Amino acid sequence: MPDYTLTASTPLDGYSRDFVGVSIHEVNDRAIVSIAVPKHGERELAKLLTSSYQIELPKPGILSVASRDNVVLFNMAQDQYFLVFDYTGNTATSVVRNLLGDTAYLTDQSDSYVWVRISGTNSRCLLERICPLDIHPSVFPVGSVARTVMEHLGTTIIHDAEDSFLLLSARSSAHSFLEAIETSAANTEPVN
Repeated sequence: MPDYTLTASTPLDGYSRDFVGVSIHEVNDRAIVSIAVPKHGERELAKLLTSSYQIELPKPGILSVASRDNVVLFNMAQDQYFLVFDYTGNTATSVVRNLLGDTAYLTDQSDSYVWVRISGTNSRCLLERICPLDIHPSVFPVGSVARTVMEHLGTTIIHDAEDSFLLLSARSSAHSFLEAIETSAANTEPVN
């Protein structure tokens, strides 16, 4: 019988590249757990999130951020949230279930998406070429999150720090998504 070895790989194989005024990096040390709230279960879930993570259920378009495990929580749809945290194992839902118990329906989404961080003084210029949203800091300040489409691909955009954005898109189209980002970066005029 042949001896096979499986090797885990990220959607973009750890991609990292610098352009003029902007850096593009694949983020691969984060877990994503989808939290669906049972009917009439929001109050109990909110209570456990506060006691476990010192975090509140966020309003649409706003991140809730906790210091524990670099946790970020954001709203994806009515009664559905994404809990994102530092983690590289294969049991992300178990980690969350240990803290939240059976107050929500949990699904590990970590391998379903590709994360790309765009940072640097030209990050906003790069995104303006492919993102139809107004991402000016007065409209989309640090701590904002939105769902949109970039180059016909569903994307979640998070403004996580000054001149830094996290993009979340489907793993199945990761290379097409990266190509759109690279093309925009290569054609973006440097900020003076």
